[in-house]
Amino acid sequence: MAREFWNSRFAFIMAAVGSAVGLGNVWRFPYVCYDNGGGAFLIPFFVAIFTAGIPLLILEFSVGHWARGTPPKAFKKVGAKWEWAGWLAVLIPFIVAIYYVVIMAWCFSYMIYSIDIRWGSNAERFFASFLGDTGSPLIIGGISLPVLLGLIAVWFCIFFILYKGVGRIGKVVALTVPIPTLLLIILTIRGLTLPGAMEGISYYLTPDFSKLGDVNVWLAAYAQVFFSFSLAQGIMITYASFLKKKSDLTNNAFIVALADAGTSFLAGFAVFSVVGYLAMMQGIGIDALGTQIAGPNLTFITYPTAIGLLPFAAAFFGSIFFIALLTFGIDSAFSMIEPIAASANYKWKITKAKATAIMCILGFLLSLIFATGGGLYLLEILDHFIANFGLVTIGLLECLVFGWFYKIKRLRDHANETSEILLGRWWDILIKAIIPIILVILLVVAIINNVINNPYPDYPGWLIVLMGVSPLLIITVSSFVLMKIKGKKEDEV
Repeated sequence: MAREFWNSRFAFIMAAVGSAVGLGNVWRFPYVCYDNGGGAFLIPFFVAIFTAGIPLLILEFSVGHWARGTPPKAFKKVGAKWEWAGWLAVLIPFIVAIYYVVIMAWCFSYMIYSIDIRWGSNAERFFASFLGDTGSPLIIGGISLPVLLGLIAVWFCIFFILYKGVGRIGKVVALTVPIPTLLLIILTIRGLTLPGAMEGISYYLTPDFSKLGDVNVWLAAYAQVFFSFSLAQGIMITYASFLKKKSDLTNNAFIVALADAGTSFLAGFAVFSVVGYLAMMQGIGIDALGTQIAGPNLTFITYPTAIGLLPFAAAFFGSIFFIALLTFGIDSAFSMIEPIAASANYKWKITKAKATAIMCILGFLLSLIFATGGGLYLLEILDHFIANFGLVTIGLLECLVFGWFYKIKRLRDHANETSEILLGRWWDILIKAIIPIILVILLVVAIINNVINNPYPDYPGWLIVLMGVSPLLIITVSSFVLMKIKGKKEDEV
C-alpha cells in the first residue's frame, strides 16, 4: 500500500492550523480572557503557550513523524500493551465530532437565514424554535428538519474532503484556512466602526492584574491552550505521520501555535466590538448580557441580535459571520474523523474511502440524538465531561508513555535532526514533569469542582451517567477491545 504524504510543508501547516482554529476560538477565548483578568490574562496565556502548548505540539509532531503512523501504531511502537491508549486518543475526537458537527449544522442553517435576517427582532425565541427546544434533556422531542438537512450537508462535505486522502485535504485547507481569517478581519473592522464598540473592547481587554495571583486564572490559561491547539486528540500525531522525512517539526509547532493564538485574540475584537454595540443599542451594560457572551448563546442569539440592529448591510455581515464559522469549523470537524479513519486503514488495511465512509455514516447516525429538541442539553452534558476529563487524561497518558516508558531523548534527537529550532533538556523536563503536574492539577480541580463541590447541573444522576460518564467508560473499554482485535500485517516503512 503506497504511503501518503503532504504535497508541501504549506499544506501540512494549513491543515494543522485549520484543525487547531475552530468554533472555540470565536466563542470561548474572548469570554475566558475577559473573565480572567482581561488584558492581564494574556500573560498566563502566553506562558501556557510556551511551557505547555508548543512543547506538546512538538511532542505530537515528533511522535507522528517518528512512528510513521496513527496513534495506535505510535503507542504500540513504545510497547504492545500501550496500543489501547492510541485507540483512546482517536475515539475521543470521533465522539467530539459527533456533536461538533451538529453545531456546524446550526451554522449552516443560519448562513441561509442570514440572507433575510430571518430571526427578526427576537433571536432567542427564533433559536429555540429552530431547535424545537423542549426546555429539558429529559424531553427528547422530534428531530429538527433544518438541523437534519445541515447534518447531511456537513457530513457529506467531511466525507468528500477525506476519502481521497491528504492530497485533497491539502487543497481544501489552502482555501478554508485563509478565507475565514480574512472574513474575521472584515468583521473586526466593521465592528470597530460601530458606536459603543470601544466600550466592548475595553470590557474585553481592561487588565485586572490582581487576577494574576489567582491560581484558577493560570489553570484557565493552560486549559484554554490545551483545548484550543487540538492536543490529545490524535489529530496532530496523524497529520505529522504524513510528513516527508526531512520536515521541520519544532518550527512548524511554533507557527501553528502562534497562528491559533493570534486568531483567538483577533476574534475577541470581532466579538466584543459587536457586543459593545448591542449593549449600547439596548441601553444596558455589557454585564447585563451575562452568559450570552460565550458559547452557543453568543453565536446564535447575541451576535444575530446585534447583526439585526445594523443600520445597513446586515444580511451581508450576517452571512460573512456564519460563513467564517463554517469554514473555521469544517477543518476542525474533518480533522477529528481523519485519525480514526486512518487508524482503521492502518490496522485492517481497508481502503481509505471505505474507512471514511463507515465513520461518516456512523457519526451521522449518532449525531441525530443531538438534532432533537433536547439535543442542546445532551450536547452540553457530553461536551462538559469529554472536555474536562477525556482530553486531559489522554494528554497525561501521552506525557507518561512517551516521557517515561520511551526514551524522550530519542524523540528530541529525532526532532532536532530536521528542525531549525533545536530542543534542549528543558523540553524533556517539560514533557516528563512540568506538563504532567499541570494536567494532574487540572484533572483534580475538575473532579473537585464537578463532583465534590458543585456537582453538574441538577439533572437526574442516571442522565449524567448516561450522557457524561458512560461514554468515557465505553470509549475506554472499546480501546482495549480494538487493541485485541487482530489486524493485518503492517507494511514496512
